[in-house]
Amino acid sequence: MQEFTMEEKRRFKILVIIVSISGFSQGMLLPLISVIFEQDGVSATLNGLSATGLYIGTLLISPFMEPPLRKFGYKPIIIVGGLLVIVSLMLFPLWKSVAFWFVLRLLIGIGDHALHFSTQTWITSFSPQHRLGRNIAIYGLSFGVGFAVGPLFVQLVEVFEGLPFIISSILCLCAWVLVFFIKNEKPEVISGPASLVGTWKRFGAAFTVAWIAFIPPFSYGFLESSLNAIYPVYALRNALDVTDLSYILAAFSIGGVASQLPLGVLSDRIGRRKVLIFALALGSVTFGIGSMFETSAIIIGSLFFIAGTFVGSTFSLGISYMTDLTPKELLPTGNLLCGIFFSMGSLSGPFLGGLFIQLFEGLSFLILISLLLGSLAIVIFISNPAKKSRLVMK
Repeated sequence: MQEFTMEEKRRFKILVIIVSISGFSQGMLLPLISVIFEQDGVSATLNGLSATGLYIGTLLISPFMEPPLRKFGYKPIIIVGGLLVIVSLMLFPLWKSVAFWFVLRLLIGIGDHALHFSTQTWITSFSPQHRLGRNIAIYGLSFGVGFAVGPLFVQLVEVFEGLPFIISSILCLCAWVLVFFIKNEKPEVISGPASLVGTWKRFGAAFTVAWIAFIPPFSYGFLESSLNAIYPVYALRNALDVTDLSYILAAFSIGGVASQLPLGVLSDRIGRRKVLIFALALGSVTFGIGSMFETSAIIIGSLFFIAGTFVGSTFSLGISYMTDLTPKELLPTGNLLCGIFFSMGSLSGPFLGGLFIQLFEGLSFLILISLLLGSLAIVIFISNPAKKSRLVMK
């Protein structure tokens, strides 16, 4: 069986470090800005709309990502994306404005998407099939560890409002420097044009083959954005304080970290589809139970941890599932679509979440999460992508 070379091992370690720091900055940024805006009296709907800037940036740049990746390779895209994130984080403390911070979040969305698209495509391209689930799980684990630590730094806002932004930008800079120590590579050559028109054609081909694999990234995007951008608003209005909130959000991410590798290895053995159905269904049940105990920080924190163990791996499992269904020359396109669907979920999360808590004040916000996860589990259960995949590839 094919294993990693020494160069691939070093590259994998560096890519994992980069993604973990990116996860930290995202995990901190969403609840941090939500808390700051809530304390300043910004409405829940406007707060949620502001959070969508990160994901609007991702969607805006997505159609234009594949041609430069194929032309210049993975490394230059990571360098440009990382630099954009670092500079944007440094600018946050300069001027507090909903509009200005929206633009900065949009730029971070563009940079983060460039970084994640390049790193995850690179990892899926050189990972042997029998270790794909494990390697993508480690990738997701590294992001999850960073994302779990991020909310804990929200408390620093009470020391100095700009301090969390400064710490995050310094950590991103340290990780970004490591990119210069790996050799550049390019994706596999394709027969069609590497132009924007060619990209749209490959979008259609990849979607036809692997559409079902884009549901998990969508669900994780919705979860990540709504729990970190809107749940803080809901929780603060239900008598939880900022410190409790930080630990509750961290508990969800830690749950995802704890289960990333076991679920990734399990998916290598019994199949991604079975694991995804199981994870989404149990996540739905756990959030449903959580809606009954949301005034207790200890109980809700414990349930968030349990829910995280089920659904915290859905993004990495979705990438692995997409790689199973997609021809290798379409992997960049498939990874791009994973990012697009993640962004669509992330965009809808804050908007629908903010709207939900304004329109249904007497109903638990966690009911919305539970219904979404349950519905997506049913969609995957009734689908049969294997037959369609064989049909398309004939």
